[in-house]
Amino acid sequence: MKYLLKNGTVISGAGTRKQDVLVEGEKIIKVGEELSQPDAKVVDVSGKLLFPGFIDGHTHFDLEVAGTVTADDFETGTRAAILGGTTLVIDFASQDKGGHTLKEGLEKWNKKADGKCSCDYSFHMSIVEWNEETKKEIQDMINEGITSFKLYMTYPAMIVDDEDLYKIIKALNEKGCFAGVHCENAGVIDALTQEAKAQGKLGPENHPLVRPDTMEAEAVHRLLVIAKEAGAPVMVVHLTNRKAYEEIIRARENGQTVFAETCPQYLLLDDSVYSKPDFEGAKYVCAPPIRKKADQDCLWKALADGDIQTVATDQCSFTLAQKAMGKADFTKIPGGLPGVQTRGTLLYTYGVRTGKITVEKMCQLLCENPAKLYGVYPNKGVIAEGSDADIVVFDPEKENVISAETHAYNTDNNPYEGFEIHGDIDKVFLRGKLAVDDGKLVQEKLGTYIKRGLRQPLA
Repeated sequence: MKYLLKNGTVISGAGTRKQDVLVEGEKIIKVGEELSQPDAKVVDVSGKLLFPGFIDGHTHFDLEVAGTVTADDFETGTRAAILGGTTLVIDFASQDKGGHTLKEGLEKWNKKADGKCSCDYSFHMSIVEWNEETKKEIQDMINEGITSFKLYMTYPAMIVDDEDLYKIIKALNEKGCFAGVHCENAGVIDALTQEAKAQGKLGPENHPLVRPDTMEAEAVHRLLVIAKEAGAPVMVVHLTNRKAYEEIIRARENGQTVFAETCPQYLLLDDSVYSKPDFEGAKYVCAPPIRKKADQDCLWKALADGDIQTVATDQCSFTLAQKAMGKADFTKIPGGLPGVQTRGTLLYTYGVRTGKITVEKMCQLLCENPAKLYGVYPNKGVIAEGSDADIVVFDPEKENVISAETHAYNTDNNPYEGFEIHGDIDKVFLRGKLAVDDGKLVQEKLGTYIKRGLRQPLA
């Protein structure tokens, strides 16, 4: 099928230009002014913004956690993702503790995703045990197109100690790979949690109190000291607050390569949500927790200044019934929020339209930077000749209100309930196929597994 997208504004990190885009098969074959192609279906996109397909580098679909499984699997989760303009998600396959291999983890996740996805997908690999066999498997993962990894400084089932942290990030760097790291001080969080429970403090309002910003900042500091010793780049995932951000800036000033990711919940919500009545605060339980309004301001400025490279979602959804597992004890509330359907529209409405970031910066954060970091550029992340025809036709004037009644997630709650949207998805092309038209899914399960290469420079 050939499509000719006429009269739109093509967005890139370098600028915006009124251009036409010619698509044939899975690829963009020409970008230019006043293009014509007699045998192409002409799509008039006057007044619309043309973004490359958004990339979400941090999702958790079909994940067993806290005695339950996320409400959204790869079928429902990627359906919501493509409706939100995301054409590639990178989820987290994981090794299991107890002598299990990375290969076993990858096989498990391949089975979860295969044939179910409405957008393209790939995986990071979570390493939870380190030994010589695991080290040998790094090359096997690269051969499978997995070039980024995940490490945890918290959670008993996932945590690696400082010794292994050093060894892993050093070994990854030797292969041209890097790790994204969940930074929180597990020991102090455990101690604070014990104190809170001993005092009978069992409601969700206590969640941010036992996981304070200082314990995220401490873990970021420790990670970066270890990374400097290892001579290895790292990424701090889901960055939430000023103290942790300042640790990253100090490390960069000392010559370290450190990447950072944040999420919409940390840009748009504050910790007052945990005190909502009738256990509603449970909806917002995630790790790290949502922080103060001042931290939002810091993160927005960091995005504008280029100090945070990407906005992902940390999509990890649960129903209200699942959240109610922690009704009598907030530590049993499964942690996570949905977000893949609204990331782009929220960033446009509350970032671009308010002047906090430019539309070019939005393109860098959602498209170009993750494509380069995760080794899929220029196949993805840019509207250019030879690239995959992953194109978001974005209507800057379309208005909407976010609601659990109308979203595509398999959940009965939405953390952005009632948020007004000014700018929304009109069409989405996935490798040249029209998947979303007039904001509605018209073709599903078009997604395929994407093998990724090594990280590329962002500049």
